[in-house]
Amino acid sequence: MPADVETAAREQFSAVLTHDVEPGTLDLDADMVGSYALTSLNKVLFLTELCEATGVDLAHFTEDDLADMRTLRDVTKALSRHVSNGA
Repeated sequence: MPADVETAAREQFSAVLTHDVEPGTLDLDADMVGSYALTSLNKVLFLTELCEATGVDLAHFTEDDLADMRTLRDVTKALSRHVSNGA
């Protein structure tokens, strides 16, 4: 996966959390809801901002795709498939 997608995911995810967590300390394999108390609204905000930051159209993802994004690794893998080579 492109490193820039992971970096953007860490930064955007950290920004929506209700408690301070440094982007570099986030566990890519931790459940975002269970481990970081991510709310549904914050997940929407996170994914919207991340798609904007990476140039990926949110329309690429179905409701099921979004529901399957449980960890940061899930998110970065899904977005990486849609990041253009020039991004």
